[in-house]
Amino acid sequence: MRILIDADACPVKDETYKVAWRHAVRVTIVANAHIRIPDHPLIDRVIVSDSFDAADDWIAETCDARGATAVIVVTADILLADRCLKAGASVLAPTGKPFTANSIGGAIATRAIMADLRAGGEQLGGPAPFAKADRSRYLQALDAAIVSSLR
Repeated sequence: MRILIDADACPVKDETYKVAWRHAVRVTIVANAHIRIPDHPLIDRVIVSDSFDAADDWIAETCDARGATAVIVVTADILLADRCLKAGASVLAPTGKPFTANSIGGAIATRAIMADLRAGGEQLGGPAPFAKADRSRYLQALDAAIVSSLR
């Protein structure tokens, strides 16, 4: 089993490490710049080029080439979540919301509508601030995803 984190703006890296250590699961941080990680044998870092979507491409390709290894991807990027789901990975948002085959279509449609509204000059508030409840929900969802994948 392996956890891949789309790390550039991920607010739950430390929480992921703690859950991963408890279950002895490898974690790979993927970013286009150096991000500090704990010195631990289960944690590694992949630095990709700074080209557009390089981290997303690496994560999606790694999910697709996973073989018999279960992969959990942590990302807030809806289009990356879709690619990873299609490759057979489990996907969690940092808020603990799982992306599924049943929910991803609606999420993509909502994303497109919001982009059109912003392009038309609408002033939208953006996502809610990351809260303590989101962190707690994420910890529970990640633990459940790992336990489910290990069965």
